[in-house]
Amino acid sequence: MTLALPTISATLHATNAQMLWMVDIYGFMVAGFLITMGTIGDRIGRRRLLLIGAAAFGIVSILAALVKSAGALILLRALLGVAGATLAPSTLSLIRNMFHNKNERTTAIGIWMASFSAGAVIGPLLGGILITHFHWSSVFLISVPAMLLLLALGPWLLPEYRDPAPGRVDLCSVLLSLGAVLAVVYGMKEGAGQGLSWSPVLSLVVGVALAGVFLHRQTRLAYPMVDLQLFSRPGFSAAMLSYAFGFFVLFGLSILLTQYLQLVLDLSPFKAACWLAPWGGAFMIGSATAPRVARYWHPNRITTCGLLLSALGFALLTQVGGSSDKEVIITGTVMLALGLAPLFTFSVELIIAQVPSERAGAAAALSETGSELSGALGIALLGSLASLIYRMEFSPESLSGVPEDALAYANGSLSAAVAVADKLLEPAKIELLTASRHAFTASIQFISATSMLIVLAAALISYRTS
Repeated sequence: MTLALPTISATLHATNAQMLWMVDIYGFMVAGFLITMGTIGDRIGRRRLLLIGAAAFGIVSILAALVKSAGALILLRALLGVAGATLAPSTLSLIRNMFHNKNERTTAIGIWMASFSAGAVIGPLLGGILITHFHWSSVFLISVPAMLLLLALGPWLLPEYRDPAPGRVDLCSVLLSLGAVLAVVYGMKEGAGQGLSWSPVLSLVVGVALAGVFLHRQTRLAYPMVDLQLFSRPGFSAAMLSYAFGFFVLFGLSILLTQYLQLVLDLSPFKAACWLAPWGGAFMIGSATAPRVARYWHPNRITTCGLLLSALGFALLTQVGGSSDKEVIITGTVMLALGLAPLFTFSVELIIAQVPSERAGAAAALSETGSELSGALGIALLGSLASLIYRMEFSPESLSGVPEDALAYANGSLSAAVAVADKLLEPAKIELLTASRHAFTASIQFISATSMLIVLAAALISYRTS
């Protein structure tokens, strides 16, 4: 979708605000509906919900490929997010019920995690090829064959599981959870881009307030959407925190790396995706092999060693900006991916193993919601910190040949600096680009060092609990 934005914008005459909503609305709706879909899956059946979601995703994808206006595409992207929210809770809860042996279940979850990594690698590369050779609508149509395959094979290969005594779905809880998650995620994303302005702060306050009302309501329901007693189990709480922590550092750095590749090294989106492909491949390998290693070594020790390896990867990324950028980025991201993969795999296994099988959908949805929120928090906090470092390092007073209005605009972000530099003549253009890229490189080095320290602290905690 991101790679197709320039073509979509030109075809549908979309404004900048509409393009942002085209990208963000999908993630907003996925995050907002995860808890609801997990609970519904426990009640109507995980396989049934998965097939309903697949059918809806395929139909809406076809409609998205046929739209003639930007507003319609935003609406359909929102519906795709609702349909997409059925996939992770349904598949993960099915794994919980299909594999009762711990080793088999961990292996299945490793494959499940590896499949997500494969999608992250294949998606941008395939998208780049489609956009180059076909109409922009092909980025939506490519998902239809996969949904058709799932609808054809799912009823034959997947067993059905549901809670035998689920109780009714509390509509008020559904609305509260949706409002809370949407408001919090929106506030974090806006805060990362705007800073502490009134809009993101108000959104966060509203989201936290709704979350408080939602949690209080769960304590009064006979059949709550979220069983808060689960958090009294040390294994469940620790796994949730570990899972959330991993996505915090991962999302916070990945958004900066993407900008570095495109705005500092001046790579196209497709070439940037190629550079990051080994990162996704390393996640696939780490997720698939961690369960095998766990047969001979305790998962906590594997996680500790993995976190130490990730810390080395972050340490290596503090060296970006030199003559060996390609080698540094590929090696560093591969090391941190190999190190974080066991953390994700074992955390998910602990989360769904701690709950009764009839509540697996709700637990899976809770873990995925936690990853969405922590990822948004990582982007907001680490992104804001990176922006602060960028402004400290930019030093506009040293750029005497650049107009003051251009300097004021470029001081906001690297993307702003690149945009305004395109309107300048040389040597002012080169001078501004050099200074802004140097400042952004310093910010990504600082964030890498900060992430390294966080991961080392997590490794120490993991070591003491092993």
